[in-house]
Amino acid sequence: MSGTGRRLSRAVLGTALFALSVLYSVWFHADKHWLAAMLVFVVPPLLMLLGVLRGSGKAAFWAGVFGLFWFSHGVMSAYSQPASALYAWLEIALAVTIVLSASWPGLRGRFGKR
Repeated sequence: MSGTGRRLSRAVLGTALFALSVLYSVWFHADKHWLAAMLVFVVPPLLMLLGVLRGSGKAAFWAGVFGLFWFSHGVMSAYSQPASALYAWLEIALAVTIVLSASWPGLRGRFGKR
């Protein structure tokens, strides 16, 4: 994969990770277990964002793995808590973006032109 494609993939991944952490901080700002919510939901995407900004392939991989968890959490929340469905659908969209952008370099390398 070209350097430009990899940089674009990392830029999209970084932007989505940052947007997800902002979404979680807004979503759980009034939670009665605020600190726990921040440690479980906000800190992991920010830590992965730091790794992605440094160019770590492991951070991108783990962002994709966590993206599957975030997707599942969003689906569960969208259907079980109608009051927070908007947040949940945004989480689903960001999780799909994270998984695709984290996987794009590998998919491109495997199925791209030789």
